[in-house]
Amino acid sequence: MLTAIEKTDKKMFELIRGEQARQAGSIRLIPSENYVSVAVMEATGSCLTNKYAEGYPTKRYYEGQQFTDQIETLACERAMALFGADGANVQSHSGSEANLAVYAALAEPGETIMGLSLPFGGHLTHGWKVSYTGKFFKSVQYELDPSTGLLDYDQIEKLAREHRPKILISGSSAYPREIDFSQFDRIAKSVGAYHVSDMAHIAGLVAGGVHRSPVPWSDVVTTTTHKTLRGPRGGMILFQDQHAKAINKSVFPGLQGGPHMHTISGVAVALKEAATEDFKAYARQVVLNAKRMAAKLMEYGFDLVSGGTDNHLMLIDLRGKGLSGKPLAKALDRAHIECNYNSVPGDTAPPFNPSGLRLGTPAMTTRGMKEPQAEQVAAWIAAIAENPENESVIEKVGREVTALCKAFPVPEVFVRIRED
Repeated sequence: MLTAIEKTDKKMFELIRGEQARQAGSIRLIPSENYVSVAVMEATGSCLTNKYAEGYPTKRYYEGQQFTDQIETLACERAMALFGADGANVQSHSGSEANLAVYAALAEPGETIMGLSLPFGGHLTHGWKVSYTGKFFKSVQYELDPSTGLLDYDQIEKLAREHRPKILISGSSAYPREIDFSQFDRIAKSVGAYHVSDMAHIAGLVAGGVHRSPVPWSDVVTTTTHKTLRGPRGGMILFQDQHAKAINKSVFPGLQGGPHMHTISGVAVALKEAATEDFKAYARQVVLNAKRMAAKLMEYGFDLVSGGTDNHLMLIDLRGKGLSGKPLAKALDRAHIECNYNSVPGDTAPPFNPSGLRLGTPAMTTRGMKEPQAEQVAAWIAAIAENPENESVIEKVGREVTALCKAFPVPEVFVRIRED
């Protein structure tokens, strides 16, 4: 594939090769990023990118669907089997589109939805004010307990009883603890609401059996297909039988036209991979690495929101060290340690230079790194945090990071790097 690009577009070829080298030479700690297998990558780059498939299997608007129908059906069947769901829709182009489709299926514009506030770890599409989900619907936002950094289910229930939402959303984008979905289900039922869970970040951990599943406790579950699930970038909806017609109609023709069949084929491959014992071992190691890194960071004096992690991510509150997230993230990036600056609960700093860093272990674990490497990464983060403007320290750490990346190359089964 890359040889063909080189012949057609040398500039793009060089840019792609540059990105491949960057991914191979960096410790990627952004919790939403990972490495996909060559099989997933080849599926997403296959001839399926040539095919339109508006509609659903056996009910398409174009001919020539002999194989696309089988591919989409296979993806849905694998999703239902892996997560124990009654039904699945794999057509959403992203997790954000999947969320909007579900809200549109279950609520009318102007009705109330209730989700975790963005500065407290929620997602834009959980009703935050700058998102259309916060403009089309009346949005009520719950927050974390300021003293513990944990979800306060009693407070969530009190808020739900006050506002009587049509949809209660569980799930997060930056919450480092396990979520009790049964509590959300109980609260939703007590106020006559639908319980919608967004498991985008933890889908791979759920598939691997190291995080409780929201599926038995939710009317509808949305997820991305990448992150910990280690598939291509896309969205997926799992639902109870009674919601099938409304969900499917909301996705198509409600929000989009033709599905991306090349992505759906890659999702199907990733779902098969996620059903293996090797993937379960991977998911366990993701959590072990995150817990070890979190413990080590706290030994170095970092404040972690909620005091640790139960899943794949950590959220560092830098205010105690007198640091801002953006400059530290930039310094770490120069040392080939890739993370993202992020707001923390109660943050008064602006979103483009907040007071936190968000870290995760999915990608480093894919490369085979374990607890000793998690401790080493924590030590490097501490060294740069102590010297965020000292380029000699940053360069030294960068050289050490490069050596570690060479010792733990991206597995051939996950990404193929062309050699000079």
